[in-house]
Order: sequence, then structure tokens, then C-alpha cells
Amino acid sequence: MKPHRIRHQFLLEPELSEKLDTLSRDPSTTKSAIVAKAVEAFIERRGESEFDRRYGVRLDRLSRDLAHVRRDAEVILESLAHFIRFSITLHAHTPVPDRATQAIAQERFDKFVEKVGRQIASGKRSLSKDNGAGGEG
Repeated sequence: MKPHRIRHQFLLEPELSEKLDTLSRDPSTTKSAIVAKAVEAFIERRGESEFDRRYGVRLDRLSRDLAHVRRDAEVILESLAHFIRFSITLHAHTPVPDRATQAIAQERFDKFVEKVGRQIASGKRSLSKDNGAGGEG
């Protein structure tokens, strides 16, 4: 028993009608089947906007890339803020950088990098309004 189908009558532009004729020349398909699949595809796709279908994947990728750029900028700003604080509070004027001074500088730099890493990992930001201007030195 064939499924119940309803007859529809519609008009097509000559170019579209020729394309439908060309597609239906294949003995395994009919004009009715082609039109039914096209209407079904149109109805299913209707909830999805053309813009989302064409550009959604690209926009998602750009959003992820922008989030990475934003994170990098936060790391740079956080590093700069800590560098300024360390430089102001730990600056010791030495006329000639000897080995002992270089060792102290390396130790301070290591502490600086560690501090920036801890600050970023904790989610706290030195430049945020709720963190205050002081912070740890």
C-alpha cells in the first residue's frame, strides 16, 4: 500500500523547470521526489539562518582566537604592572653590575616571573578596580 500523498499544483520559472527536467531524467528518481526533497530540505533549514550556516563556524573560530588574544594581552598587562611594582620597590642602584649584582637581579627576576604566574593562575588582576592599587610586592 502506497503512503497517502496530496497532490499540489504550482508554477515554476522556465529555467527552473528545465533544471528539474534534467534532474528527473535519471530513471531512479521522479520530479515529485525531487520537489518533495527540496521542500523538506527548505523547511528543515528554515530554523537555521543563512548567515549562521555560512559564517557560524568561522565566527566561532574567530571568537576563540580573540579570547586567546585577550588572554595574551592580560598576561602582558599583568606582567607590566608587576614589573613596575618590583622595579619601584626593589630597585637598588649599583654603579657597576658585578656578578653578585647579576645574581641578585636573576633572583628578583625569577621571583617576578613566579609572582606573575601565581597572579594569573589565581584569576586576580593587578589592574582591576576591586584589587586595589597596592597588592603584594
